[in-house]
Amino acid sequence: MWCAAARCLRDGKWRVVASARSTVPVVVGIDTGGTFTDLVAVIDGKLYVHKVPSTPANPAFAVLRGLRELLGEHRGYAVMYSSTVATNALLERRGARVALLTTAGFEDVIEIGRQNRPHLYDPEPQRPEPLVPRRMRIGVQERMLHTGQPLVRLSKQAVAVALAQLQRTHPEAVAVCFLHSYANSAHERKMGQALRRKGFSFVSLSHELANEHREFERFSTTVLNAYVQPVMQRHLEELEKGLREYGARVRVLQSTGGAISPRVAGREAVRTCLSGPAAGVSGAWAVARSLGLQQVISFDMGGTSTDVSLFLGGIATSTEWSIAGFPLKVPAVDVHTVGAGGGSIAYVDEGGLLKVGPQSAGADPGPACYGRGTEPTVTDANLLLGRLIPQFFLGGRMPLFPERAHRAVEALARRLKKSVEATAAGIIAVVNAGMERAIRAVTVERGHDPRRCALIAFGGAAGQHACALAEALGVPVVVIPRLPGLLSAWGALSAPVERNTVRSLRWQEPSFARLERAARPLVAHIRRELEREGVPPPKQRIHTQLEVRYIGQSYELPVPLTPDYRKQFERAHRRWYGHHHPDRAVEVVNIRVFGHEYVPPRQLAAPEGRQNGTFEMVQKVFHSNRWYTVPVRDREQMRAGETCRGPAILVELSGTTWLPPGWIATCRANGHLVLTLSRPSARKQR
Repeated sequence: MWCAAARCLRDGKWRVVASARSTVPVVVGIDTGGTFTDLVAVIDGKLYVHKVPSTPANPAFAVLRGLRELLGEHRGYAVMYSSTVATNALLERRGARVALLTTAGFEDVIEIGRQNRPHLYDPEPQRPEPLVPRRMRIGVQERMLHTGQPLVRLSKQAVAVALAQLQRTHPEAVAVCFLHSYANSAHERKMGQALRRKGFSFVSLSHELANEHREFERFSTTVLNAYVQPVMQRHLEELEKGLREYGARVRVLQSTGGAISPRVAGREAVRTCLSGPAAGVSGAWAVARSLGLQQVISFDMGGTSTDVSLFLGGIATSTEWSIAGFPLKVPAVDVHTVGAGGGSIAYVDEGGLLKVGPQSAGADPGPACYGRGTEPTVTDANLLLGRLIPQFFLGGRMPLFPERAHRAVEALARRLKKSVEATAAGIIAVVNAGMERAIRAVTVERGHDPRRCALIAFGGAAGQHACALAEALGVPVVVIPRLPGLLSAWGALSAPVERNTVRSLRWQEPSFARLERAARPLVAHIRRELEREGVPPPKQRIHTQLEVRYIGQSYELPVPLTPDYRKQFERAHRRWYGHHHPDRAVEVVNIRVFGHEYVPPRQLAAPEGRQNGTFEMVQKVFHSNRWYTVPVRDREQMRAGETCRGPAILVELSGTTWLPPGWIATCRANGHLVLTLSRPSARKQR
C-alpha cells in the first residue's frame, strides 16, 4: 500500500503531507541543473512541483532538501533521477585516479586517437589531456585476433606481472581494454577476476561497456567509465542512504532517456553522461506528440547551458558522440550543447569584443541579481531589459536584486563605452547568436530546413529568447510547454526502464535468417536484464537495430532488423548523403538490441496549489532600441483558446515568456502555449 497525500501551506511553502491510503504509487521526477534542482510529483493523479537551488559541491543535498520540502514526511515513493554528477566530474576534471591495462604495444591508443580534426582550419588544434597519464598505462602480454582466436594467450605470469606494476601506481579505478575483446572477451574477463580478487573495487571492462570494434572509441569509453565510476557510485550511495529514511527508491536516467537502477548506474556510470539533456528531450517529445507535431526542434535553455535536438518523427539517438573532447560508444540522445544559459557570464575579451559564456555563475554564487554574484550574466541582462519581473520570479518565492544587476552590467558598459541598456541588449544578441548556431548545427548543416519545424522552448531561461531565435531562423511556430522550467523533471518522471546491448558482426550481405539467429541471445539477455530491473515480460518492449554500411565505408547507418533491411539502409543512405549504390555490397557491422518497459503516456496537468485570481500590471521592456510599456499576464490563468498579442510578458512559477511585437500566443486545451508570428520575419523576407 502507498500513502496518498494532501497539499497544505506550512511555513510559507506548499508541502505534501500524508493523508488517506491509496494503492496508486507516488512518483517523483527530479532534474539537477547547474542553477536549480527541479522536482515534479504525481500523487493520486495530481501534479505537485517545486524548485530549489542546486548544490554543485554535493548534488544530493539539493535533491534531499527538495524532497523534504515538497513531500514533507510522506514515505514510500519512487524517484526518477536525472543526474549531472558524471558529466560534471568529467567537465571539471575531478574524477578518479585511473590506471589502464591494455595489450602490450597499444598503451598510447587513447592519446594518439584518430587523424580527424574537429576544427579543420585551426592551425594549432588542442586535444584534451588524456585522463590516464602515460606512467599509469600498463601493457599486458596478450593478443587476440579480430577473428576471436588468441595469438598470445594471457598467462598467469602475465597477469601477476601486470598486477605488480599496477599496485605501484596506486590507482583508485582500473580500465581494462584489450585488443579485439569484442570478438573474444576471455582475456578481459580473466584479468577482471584477478583485479577483483586483489581488492580493486572499481574495475571497468571494455567488452561490458562497448562490445564493438574501433579500439580508440572503445578504449575511450572504458577509461571515461573508470574515471567517473567512483564519483557516481559514492553519490548514489549517499542519495540512497538519505532516501532510505523515507522508504523511497530511486532510478537513474541514462543518456538514452531510459532509466536504470542505481546498481547499474554506479557500475556503468558513463551511460549517464547525458542524463540531464536526455530528460529534457523526453519531455519535449511528449509535448510534441500531444500537439501532433512530427518535425520539431527542442530548445532547452537552463542556467549553464543550452541543449538542442531535432525530432523527425521521434527522438534521435546516436552511438557516436563525444563529451569534453572524448569520444563515447554508448547510445545517447542526439543533442548539441553550447555553453549558453541564464548564468552565462558576459565579458570583454582581449580584442575588446563582447563575449558571453561558456563560463557560468551557476548556482553559487549565481547571477548578480540573485544577491551574491558580481559578474554580469544573461539573467542580469534580461532583468535590466524588463523581461524578468522580480516579484514574480519563481512564483515570487525568490527575491531578485535589480540594483546588483545594474552595477554588474554597468561595469561592463563602461569598458564598452555603451549605455547599460545597449550593453544588456548586446549580451542578449551575443548569446542568441550562439544558440542560433547550435540550432543550425542540427538542422541546416544536416540538410534539414528549420522553417518546416516547430520550436519547443523549455528550461527556465528559454522563454525570454525563443521568439528572437524563431525569427532569425524562420521557424513559424514556437511552443512554450506548460511548466517549461520543469519539463526536464517531467521527462525524468515519465522515463521507462531501459537496457541495451550490442554485438559486432562485420558480416557481408548476411541473410535475414542469419541475423535473426544472431539477435536471439541478445534479446534473451535484454529480457533477463529487464526482469532483473523489475519489469515483467508483459511490459517488455524489444527493438533490434542493425548498423550497416557499404563495403569500404568508415561509418554506419542504423536501420531496423527487417527482411528488407538492405532497402531500409539504401533509403537512409539516400536521405543522409543524397545518393545510394544498389550494385555495391553492404556490410552489417553491429547488431544492437534495445529493451524498455511500456509506460502509458502521461498528460502534463496543471500543478496543484497555484494561486487563483488575476492581476493587472504593466512593465517597461527594452526591445529594438526602444522602450515599450507592455501588459504582464499570468500564464496559468489563460483558458483554452484564449490568445495574447505581443508585446507582452507571461509569468508563471517555472519561467517567464517574452512575447515581442507581432507575436500571438494561443493557449491550447492541454495548457501548452503555441506562439505564431503575425508578420513574416525580416530573415524570411530577405
